[in-house]
Amino acid sequence: MSPKNIEQNLDGKGLGIAVVAARFNGYITDQMTDIAVSRLGALGVSSNDIVIVRIPGAFELGLVARRLAERGDIDAVICLGVVIRGETDHYEFVARAATEGIARAGDDSGKPVIFGVLTTDNTEDAVARIGHASDYADAAVEMANTLRQIHDLS
Repeated sequence: MSPKNIEQNLDGKGLGIAVVAARFNGYITDQMTDIAVSRLGALGVSSNDIVIVRIPGAFELGLVARRLAERGDIDAVICLGVVIRGETDHYEFVARAATEGIARAGDDSGKPVIFGVLTTDNTEDAVARIGHASDYADAAVEMANTLRQIHDLS
C-alpha cells in the first residue's frame, strides 16, 4: 500500500475567504488588502466568496477572525495589520495580543487563520513588505485545501 500524499493545491474555486484588515496604519493595510483580494481572484476565488472586514487595529484581529471562521461559508481567514515599534512598550503588547489572538482563532475554529501582521521597527520596513499580502492569500487557499484533503482521507 502506498502512502497518501497531500499535495499543495492553490485552486481557490469554491472557497470562501475572509480578509480582516486593521484600519490603523491603513495607508499600508489598504494596499495589502487590495493585493490579497487580487491574488485570491487570480487563484480562482469568486469575488462573491470574499468577505472583507475592516476593524480598528491589530489588537482586534483575533476576535473578528474567530467570528468569521465560525461561519459555515468561510474556509479561511486572512488577518492583515501593521504594528510599528515606537518609543514605548505599546508595540510589544499589541504585537503579542495580535499573535496570540490570531493563533487562538485558528485553534478554536479548526480553520486556517493566516497571520498577515507586519511587525517592524519602522514605516519603511513595513512599506517594503506590503507585497507579502500575496503570500498570505496563497497560504489561505493552500491551507483551506489541505484541510479539505485531510478531511477526505477519513
